[in-house]
Amino acid sequence: MTLLGVGFLLGLRHALDTDHLAAVSTVLAERPSLLASGAVGLWWGIGHTMTLLLVGSVVLAWGLHIPAEFEMIAESGVALLLIILGGTLAGRLYRERWHVHSHHHDGERHVHFHSHQQQASHRHQHWMAESIRPLCIGMAHGLAGSAALMLMILATTTDVGSGLFSILIFGIGSILGMMMIGLTISVPVMYSRSISQRLFTGVQSLASLASVSVGLWMLIKMARSVAGY
Repeated sequence: MTLLGVGFLLGLRHALDTDHLAAVSTVLAERPSLLASGAVGLWWGIGHTMTLLLVGSVVLAWGLHIPAEFEMIAESGVALLLIILGGTLAGRLYRERWHVHSHHHDGERHVHFHSHQQQASHRHQHWMAESIRPLCIGMAHGLAGSAALMLMILATTTDVGSGLFSILIFGIGSILGMMMIGLTISVPVMYSRSISQRLFTGVQSLASLASVSVGLWMLIKMARSVAGY
C-alpha cells in the first residue's frame, strides 16, 4: 500500500514536468474554458496511461529492457511535437492578427480594426472531438517517459499483474494531476480574455513561445548529452 501511495503521488508530480506543462498550456491557450481544460487534462492523462500500460505489459511479460536509444528517440519526438504545437499556435495567431482596414463612406475615408479570428461559439462547439489531439499528445509523452517508469516498476516487482496495477495507479495520479493543472492554467487565460483581446493574444503568444523554447531546450540538452558535454 505504501508503494501504491507513492506511485499515486509520483503520478501527480509527473504531471508537473516541464514538457507536459508546455504541451497542455499550448492546447488550452487555443480554447480556454473550464470544460475544455478538464477534457484536455483527462484525455492527455488517458493517452499517457494507455501507452504506459501497453509498454509495461510487454516489458513485464517478456522481461525486456527499454534501450537508451529508444528513450532518446521518444524524447526527441516529444521535443519536435512541442515545437510543432507552439509553431501551429503562432501561425494561427498570425493569421488572425488584428489589422487596419480603410474604406470610404459618404465621401469620407474611415479606418477600423478587423480580425479574421473565429467566433468563440465556433471554436468551442467541437471541443469533445478536438480531444483527440491531447489524447495523442499524452500517448507521445507516455512513450517518452516509459523507460524511467519501467525501471522503477521492475525494481519493486516482476509480476505482470502487480506491475500493471502499479502503472495504473501511477496513471490515475497523472490523470488527476493533469486535470487540476488544466483547470489552473485555464483560469488566467480566461481572465486575460475577459479583460481585452490584446492581453489574451499576448498570453497565447507566451504559451506558443514557451512550447517552442522547451522543445528546443530538450533537443539541445539531448544533443549535448550525445556529444558528451
